[in-house]
Amino acid sequence: MTVRIEKRTGNLSLKRSVDSGTAAQREAVQSIIAAVREQGDTALRHYTKTFDQVDIEQFRVTEAEITAAVAEVDEKMLDIMKEAAENIASFHEKQRRNTWISTEESGTMLGQKITPLDSVGLYVPGGTAAYPSSVFMNVLPAKVAGVKRIVMVSPPGKDGKLPAFVLAAASIAGVTEIYKVGGAQAIAALAYGTESIESVDKITGPGNIYVALAKREVFGDVDIDMIAGPSEIAVLADETANAAEVAADMLSQAEHDTRASSVLVTNSMKLAEETAMQIEAQLATLPRQEIARQSIEDYGKIVVTETLEEAIEAINEIAPEHLEVLTKDPMSLLGKIRHAGAIFLGRYSSEPVGDYFAGPNHVLPTNGTARFSSPLNVEDFQKKSSIIMYSQADFERNAEKIAAFARLEGLEAHARAIDIRKK
Repeated sequence: MTVRIEKRTGNLSLKRSVDSGTAAQREAVQSIIAAVREQGDTALRHYTKTFDQVDIEQFRVTEAEITAAVAEVDEKMLDIMKEAAENIASFHEKQRRNTWISTEESGTMLGQKITPLDSVGLYVPGGTAAYPSSVFMNVLPAKVAGVKRIVMVSPPGKDGKLPAFVLAAASIAGVTEIYKVGGAQAIAALAYGTESIESVDKITGPGNIYVALAKREVFGDVDIDMIAGPSEIAVLADETANAAEVAADMLSQAEHDTRASSVLVTNSMKLAEETAMQIEAQLATLPRQEIARQSIEDYGKIVVTETLEEAIEAINEIAPEHLEVLTKDPMSLLGKIRHAGAIFLGRYSSEPVGDYFAGPNHVLPTNGTARFSSPLNVEDFQKKSSIIMYSQADFERNAEKIAAFARLEGLEAHARAIDIRKK
């Protein structure tokens, strides 16, 4: 049997080692970034020729190329993509926060000013990993937040073009500044700018190990979304769940990556055994069978608990990226779930519903980081400034306290900045 079944014993944390790359990979990324900072477009052309085997003269995608790409996509598929984009935008509109100011009776005003970032850059992987859904999930919350300049970069194919469906998604989302450049060199261009590409304030989007390492290197000079690990799903189920559906949902993550993790936690040994058999049967006809099988063998697991309460405890220990709750009354368990990136309740809330169409963001915390972090959202594209307008009455009442606090910390100039106003 491909997937193993075991009884729960102790903590069920499934954290995988973070891939921080080899020394050679880190050195290569540092070298690429340094070259782009020094040589600009010349370095971009060199690395695009070296890694993508393409000679690029003009990096920016033209309006004509975008129009041609949209025309290539089937009309029915375009309508589906547009509807998905509307759902995603609508969901994120509800996350929008506004500036607020509170006025005290004394005349003091305190508040918080919400300002969208000036510019963000989205990295879209190339080849088979080019997902138009990720374009929507990264661009639309930024648009809702009020970001004016959104830049997309992606490695060109051997024909010097970007995939038509990726450009179509960018067009639907309203991105007009798109560049044909990928890898660590694209991250460097977004962070520091070149003759063709103006720098941005934040970089989001997934990529290979070189992209991930480059994002780590530039963090601090610009902001980044996260360093995401391989995808993962946990299914919390009781005896009422359908084994074939559970298996299908586990495989939906396993086919992503050989390091993806798919876990079923259940209080039903019968469901566990039936699901294991279903995984084996469904793998036989899966196009990405080799990837999915390796993922299930290395990182897949079925855990059987004595009670449903114990199963919930196990889920909170895992803190999964995606959590499906397939129980008799899933809504009644929502309050007990503390740690999960996205929670899918009930039989008809299969994980792909959230990946593509429902509206919530599919850029989620992985590898246990859902214990302290959240899905990509509108606030990730805004910054907050505190507002302080102290009244004379409050100043006079509290000046001695403020000066005393400053002197407690040995900061006499702070105290004198208060004292001089008293005089």
